[in-house]
Parts: sequence; structure tokens; C-alpha cells
Amino acid sequence: MVIKTDRKEKQCTAAVILAAGSGKRMGSNTKKQYMLIAEKPVVYYSLKTFQESFVDEIVLVVSPGDADYCKKEIVDKHGFDKVRHIVEGGRERYHSVAIGLDSIPSCDFVFIHDGARPVVTQDILERAYICVKKYGACVVGMPVKDTIKIADTEGNIASTPDRKLVWMIQTPQVFSLSLIREAYHTLLQKEQELLKAGISITDDAMVVETLTGHLVKLVEGSYENIKITTPEDIQIAENFLT
Repeated sequence: MVIKTDRKEKQCTAAVILAAGSGKRMGSNTKKQYMLIAEKPVVYYSLKTFQESFVDEIVLVVSPGDADYCKKEIVDKHGFDKVRHIVEGGRERYHSVAIGLDSIPSCDFVFIHDGARPVVTQDILERAYICVKKYGACVVGMPVKDTIKIADTEGNIASTPDRKLVWMIQTPQVFSLSLIREAYHTLLQKEQELLKAGISITDDAMVVETLTGHLVKLVEGSYENIKITTPEDIQIAENFLT
């Protein structure tokens, strides 16, 4: 069931879809975002969901040298006219996000999504949109099903967190555009300082948490909203999508 939002209150929304990864763990010469699920490339499915959503415009971030291919074989071929910009990503994920954010001229909110998560749905986007309008920052995720153990540096169990408080984080991660731009601007200024301190930036929520102090709300995603990481994930995603 799709949650209905009040379109009269709808504000401008953009999406940055990241498709600049190399997919080293796939064991293939084909980058994982271009591997086929039911005869369509992985990134096609994320683009289709956002194309058919309330989102106003899309920035697609691709690997260096892939822009022309993506425009011709994916964007133009499938009529994804909400893709206003195709830009080449940077060295790390956070560099690619920063480049994508810089390509958005002006909007109220931005969805940042991994193109390697093809099973994202309209329901997920709607829930996240409702949440970000209220809190200014939210991330999609799901409570873990298994008991989680925290290990020490020697591989021994150090602690067991309360399972009710542990979530698997997914994308999209959604923010006020002004907030996330401020966070990424600060990140790039302090990049070397953070690296020297051993701080590794793994997602967009961490950028906001670490560099602005703004609280980030958790919003329910789906256990099916998996990230394509290993070869078996292709078959799992195909089962969900077909």
C-alpha cells in the first residue's frame, strides 16, 4: 500500500543515485551496476523507481569514462527524463556524493541512494519523504533479526548490544539539501584531519552526525532492499523483482 502525501505541501526534491562503484567482490569484469537482472542493468531498477516517483530531478553519478555509455544505453534508452545530470564520481564514495550534491541547482530535500540497491520501492520513498519533512534528516533501515556481537581486536566477544536498538542501515538516506551540503562542505575541509584521526566515513548519516551534530531519524525500509555485493545477490534481487 502506498502512503499518500499531500501534494499541495510537496516541496522540491532531488535524488543523487550513486553508480560509480567497481564491485570488486563480484568476481566479474562487468561493474556490478551494469550486471543484468532480468535483462536490465542493476542501476536501471533504482532509476525506474525514482523516475516514477514524486522526485523532481535525478543526478546520476557514474565511474570516470562511463558517462556517455550511461546516457545512451541506460538513461536515453529507457526514457529516464528526470535524470538532469550525469557526472563522474570521485575517489571515495563521499567524494562522489559531494560531486552529485554540487550538481543540484536548488531544492529542499535530497535522496542519496546506492544504484546497487535495485529493490527500492515507492513505499520506501514515501515514508522517507514524510520523515525528512518533519526531522530534516533520516535514513532507511531495518532492525536486525540476529543477535549482534561486538568483537575486540583479537576476535573475542567484547559485548552484546541490545538487539532492539541495532538497525541495518540502507539507502536512500534523505536530508534537507542545505544541511547535507553544509556537512559535506565541512567534511571536505577536514578530510585530512579526519583521516589522521582514523575516522572512516561510511555513509551520509555519519557525515551529518559527525560534522553537524544534527540528529538523524531512522525510518523503516524493507528486508528486500538489499545491496548487490556478491554474485548470489543478483539471483536474490531477481527473485524480488520478478
